Amino acid sequence: MSQTLFNQPLNVINVGIALFRDDLKSQHIAVTHLDWTPPGQGNMQVVEALDQIADPRLADKIAAANQQALERIIQSHPVLVGFDQAINVVPGMTPTTILHAGPPVSWEKMCGAMRGAVTGALVFEGLAQNVEEAAILAASGAITFSPCHEHDCVGSMAGVTSASMFMHIVENKTYGNRSFTNLSEQMAKILRMGANDQSVIDRLIWMRDVLGPMLRDAMKLAGEIDLRLMLSQALHMGDECHNRNNAGTTLLIQALTPWLIQTGYPVAQQREVFEFVASSDYFSGPTWMAMCKAAMDAAHGIEYSTVVTTMARNGVEFGLRISGLPGQWFTGPAQQVIGPMFAGYKPEDSGLDIGDSAITETYGIGGFAMATAPAIVALVGGTVDEAIDFSRKMQEITLGTNPNVTIPLLSFTGVPTAIDITKVGSSGILPVINTAIAHKDAGIGMIGAGIVYPPFACFEQALLHYRDRYCQ
Repeated sequence: MSQTLFNQPLNVINVGIALFRDDLKSQHIAVTHLDWTPPGQGNMQVVEALDQIADPRLADKIAAANQQALERIIQSHPVLVGFDQAINVVPGMTPTTILHAGPPVSWEKMCGAMRGAVTGALVFEGLAQNVEEAAILAASGAITFSPCHEHDCVGSMAGVTSASMFMHIVENKTYGNRSFTNLSEQMAKILRMGANDQSVIDRLIWMRDVLGPMLRDAMKLAGEIDLRLMLSQALHMGDECHNRNNAGTTLLIQALTPWLIQTGYPVAQQREVFEFVASSDYFSGPTWMAMCKAAMDAAHGIEYSTVVTTMARNGVEFGLRISGLPGQWFTGPAQQVIGPMFAGYKPEDSGLDIGDSAITETYGIGGFAMATAPAIVALVGGTVDEAIDFSRKMQEITLGTNPNVTIPLLSFTGVPTAIDITKVGSSGILPVINTAIAHKDAGIGMIGAGIVYPPFACFEQALLHYRDRYCQ
C-alpha cells in the first residue's frame, strides 16, 4: 500500500511556515499553502490580553465604539479648501519648528534621510548657511522637533515640514476638522527623500515663491474640490493612490486648471507650474494623504475603540495610534522595505521604512487597494494575483468596507477600512504597505520601492495597554 501511495503524484497542503512550501516547490511538487500564524504570534501575554478584551462585559462597549469609529471614517467627506504657508495654518508651527514623519524622534536618533531633510529645510528657511551649519544648529536644542501627526499634519517619507512651506488645507465637511500636508516636490532627488543640495533648495524656493502662491490664489477662486469623489474616480481609473497616482494627478490638475489660468500670473510662470506637475505623476500623492488624515482624525479619541487611526514611520521606529488610547504612540523597530531597486543600488543601500504616507493604508487605499492598480507591481514588485490577494486579505483585519471608495475588480466592494488591533492580534495578519525606499545616507534620495509590514511589537504594545486601560 505504501508503495502505491508514493508512486502517485503528491499534492501537499502546507500550513504556516512558508519555507516548507518553497522547498516543495523547488522539487516541483504541487503544494497548497495555508498562510497561518498562531494568535498573538505565539506571545502568551498577548493571547491572555485578547481573552480579557473579549470579556462579554466589554463586548457591547467595544462593538458600539468601533461601530462609531467605522461610521466616522465612512461618513467623513474631506474637501480641498486651500493652500497656505505652514506658519499661517498649522497648529503650533513656529519659525524654528521642524515637523517630521512618524512617532517622536530626537535629532540624535534620526536616520540619515531625515537628517538630510532637516538640514536642507534649515538652509531653505535661512536659519543656516549650509548643511554643515544646519547640522550644528539641529543639535543645539534651538530647533523644536515634533511629529507631523501631533499638528494635524502628515508628511511623505522624512515628512520634514518647515514654516515657509506651502500646505494643502483639507477640511472634513462632516465633522469640521482640518488636516495639512506640504506640496509634492515630485520624485527622486528631493528633500523628503533626504536630498539637500542646492538644486533641492532652489526647487523649494520656487515652490514657495511661485507654485504655492499660484495654488493658493487658484483655490480662493475655486472654493473647494471634492476629494472623496475624486479619490473614488482615481481608483476606478487604475490608481491605488499611494504610489500610483497617474489618474489622481490628472484629475486634480484638471480641476485646478480653470482657476490657475485666472490667477493673473505671467504665462511663463503658469507654464512652469504645468511643466512641474507633468514632471511626475506623484503631484496628487500628498493630497490623498491629507484626505485620509482628515477622515482618520475624525475617528480618533473614541473611548473603548480598538481602531488604528495612525500608522507612521520615522526611519527608526514604526508607530501606531489607537482611537481608544489617545495621546499615546505604540512603537516597534522600522522594517526594511522589500522591492525593486533602481539601477546601481543594492538592498543594503536602503534606509528603513519611513514616512506618514501609511495613513493611506490606515484609511484603506494604497496597499489595501492594490487590486485597483495591477500596474503597481511594476514599481513595488510581486504579481498581479498577489496585488489582488492583498485587498482581499486586508478585509480579515478591518471592521468593514467603505462604500464611497470601491474596487471594481472585486465586484465594486468598498476598500477595507478600520484596522482593528484585536483582529491583527488574533490572526497575526499585519497591514500591508507599499512605499518608496530612500537611501540610508543623507543627500541621495529615492532608490526604489516595495512592500513592507509593521512590526508586530506595535500591536503587542497596543493590546497590552488597552487591556491595562479597560480591563481592570
